[in-house]
Amino acid sequence: MVVLDSSIVNIAIPSAKLDLGITDANQQWVITAYTLAFGSLLLLGGRIGDFMGRKKIFLVGLIGFAGASALGGIASTQALLFGARALQGVFAALLAPAALAIISVTFTVPAERAKAFGVMGAISGGGAAIGLIVGGTLTEFFSWRWCLGVNVPIAVVAFILATRFVHESKAEGNRTYDVPGVITATAGLFSLTYGFNQAATSGWSDGHTLGFLAAAVVLLVVFVVIESKVANPLMPLRVITDRNRGGSYLGSLVVGAGLFSMFLFLGLYLQVILGYSPLKSGFAFLPFTAGIIVFAGIASQLLPKFGPKPLMIPGLIAAGLGLLFLSNITPETSYAGHVLPALLIMSSGMALVFIPLTTTSLHGVSNHDTGVASAMVNTSQQIGGSLGTA
Repeated sequence: MVVLDSSIVNIAIPSAKLDLGITDANQQWVITAYTLAFGSLLLLGGRIGDFMGRKKIFLVGLIGFAGASALGGIASTQALLFGARALQGVFAALLAPAALAIISVTFTVPAERAKAFGVMGAISGGGAAIGLIVGGTLTEFFSWRWCLGVNVPIAVVAFILATRFVHESKAEGNRTYDVPGVITATAGLFSLTYGFNQAATSGWSDGHTLGFLAAAVVLLVVFVVIESKVANPLMPLRVITDRNRGGSYLGSLVVGAGLFSMFLFLGLYLQVILGYSPLKSGFAFLPFTAGIIVFAGIASQLLPKFGPKPLMIPGLIAAGLGLLFLSNITPETSYAGHVLPALLIMSSGMALVFIPLTTTSLHGVSNHDTGVASAMVNTSQQIGGSLGTA
């Protein structure tokens, strides 16, 4: 649902802009309001899940996300829409790490965990493309408001299933909150996300861009110092200093940058240069979705047998080649001859990378830290996405 929403709202923006009188200067806030709240609160959201119970927080996230979506769907002013999008980001920051942590603590056998992450990878990678199709269909035949309202029935179904089938889990031992860590991490991630968003609209040399990025560096350095000294840190340094996990978080950032930038710029190319409608543009991404689903299944079968490295190396090469091919498209290139092969190559690589990255990033993490370690995966992807589209 979170992944679906990230792409479906992009399709709704032009219609919402006309309906609510959103100015060109303010239209970016439909996206920015969400990404700022989501990106800056993920670590706190993961820790709340650890301490209060991952199932409980997952359910709270579902209810809140559905409510915020409904509010956005009935928004009568741009301010109300922006506020609803920010609320979506807040509850998504509870929902996303809790979902990943639940998978991690539920499937403890390596082969089963690989399969579970394979399914999640297929949903995550394919959900964004499916969101474009759903968004195009709803906008073209119904209303842009349903691009937000569609989250409500999805959340209801997920709530019923989670209530029945998901077991509660939470951290044991010390569950005191690291307040200085929360403040510096949230402010630092907010500044970093806003700095990247500002770079996308005003450039890297803009004073506001440089100011927010500089503030992010200072705040995150202070955050690391705090985490090295407090008894019960928000983000225990042992989680990220492990070489394999640290590399996985860095890899997740790179994957997020590639994936988000591909969807944004290729979507613009298909609609602006090739003249595709939003709906046709969504269908043009279907081969990418199919490739993700197929190769995520293959990766989940191969990972327990061969480990992460034999999958990640060819996966990175394939993903890089796909992006390279896409970087060479011109107004004269065709979809079938250039875009389609690049999408298929990139989807195979992304799937082969994503599944091992997710598995490795949570390998060896104690039950006490599963939620915040899961949040690091989401945070890395979100920061990477902001960087990739800057």
